[in-house]
Amino acid sequence: MIRALCLMTCLAGPAFAQDIEVTPLPGAEDLFSGETDSEQLQEDWDNGIMTPLGPDASSDPDETRERVVRGSAAVLRILDKLTGDVHDMTLAVGEGGSVGRLEVELSECRYPEQNPSGNAYAFLTIHEDGDQNADFSGWMIAQAPALNALEHPRYDVWVMRCNT
Repeated sequence: MIRALCLMTCLAGPAFAQDIEVTPLPGAEDLFSGETDSEQLQEDWDNGIMTPLGPDASSDPDETRERVVRGSAAVLRILDKLTGDVHDMTLAVGEGGSVGRLEVELSECRYPEQNPSGNAYAFLTIHEDGDQNADFSGWMIAQAPALNALEHPRYDVWVMRCNT
């Protein structure tokens, strides 16, 4: 009896899914319109201003922006998921290093001007030995490591802080 009920439910599932009508939330079309203010983004980039993530991001953007300063190096933490070993690696901007089978290159590291130990934003390029395709290329944020993380079966990499 239970098998028959499960079989009927599993087979009938796609038919029911076609009958569901999805109605958008009022005002939601403005949230993801794809429009960006490229001039403002470029100006923020040039001036070293970044918009923080989190609950404060919904308030007035001019009040939540913080001035960031470029660091000369970054401290990264690398976890080998197979052995449980944790390595801290310090890389200077423009420098590369390797741990295990990973090669890591730091292009830039930024931190808040008013609070150097508060957060770090690092642009990293990560790939395996001998592989030209990057496994990761982008900004990692110390306060939100899962936001833009390396997806690798063996290693995890986090930005800890920038050094001056």
